[in-house]
Amino acid sequence: MRRIDALAVAGALVVVVTIVLAAAAPALAPADPIRNSLLERLSPPTWGREHPLGTDTLGRDVASRMLHGARVSLVVGFSAVLLAGVVGVGLGLVSGWYRGWIDDLLMRVGDVQLAFPVLVLAVGVLAVLGASLLNLIVVLGVTGWITYARIVRGEVLTLRERDFVAAARALGASDAWIVARHLLPNVLPPITVVATFSVARTIIAEASLSFLGLGIPAPEPSWGAMLDEGRNYITTGWWLALFPGLAILLLVLGINLVGDWLRDVLDPRLERGL
Repeated sequence: MRRIDALAVAGALVVVVTIVLAAAAPALAPADPIRNSLLERLSPPTWGREHPLGTDTLGRDVASRMLHGARVSLVVGFSAVLLAGVVGVGLGLVSGWYRGWIDDLLMRVGDVQLAFPVLVLAVGVLAVLGASLLNLIVVLGVTGWITYARIVRGEVLTLRERDFVAAARALGASDAWIVARHLLPNVLPPITVVATFSVARTIIAEASLSFLGLGIPAPEPSWGAMLDEGRNYITTGWWLALFPGLAILLLVLGINLVGDWLRDVLDPRLERGL
């Protein structure tokens, strides 16, 4: 257990440091992340100098682009998960509580959506709507609602038969009151765990779409777009792909470690060894 706690602390530290660096990017960035300087193109890392992580093919400072790219990953990751969670939890509560044709309709819509791979669906939608930060958040958020809806629906189907719900009904509580005050608080723990892991998956999805050229438009920095550029210069400019790749790896790993810890804390069955 101590090992898990230590790993969770390390993961949380990585996430917190990334958030702080992203929030302070305008103050910490050593240069303008979109300023070109062809005379300095493909300069290698020079620790402690003007370009500590080197420059890219257009002479832009890699460290500055890394800091500003972190903002894109975090904003997309958390915003898309928040959107998916709000939509999914709301529809899951409605589906599980009222059942009947509403339940059948929502679950069948979810089944149809699950028939399409998320990235393929996102690529198609972004190709039609155009690549932008808002479109990226909306697409990744809308494609993730079904996971939350199914989990919440299953929890509600169990909770609605419990004694405390029957007691609330006997006292004359309305459906909205029961759902908001009795069911919603009980479904939040598993949803919190799912949301934590979903942030990591969404960050990878954003990097993948940016790698394919469907992220935020150039010249704004994005870790996925930096990887796409760096893959063509592995031998002559190894730092172009190494640093954004490490950043994605560490951030996603840190979020997953926090998610593992939350799962252990919020699931009492694990403490009993069930």
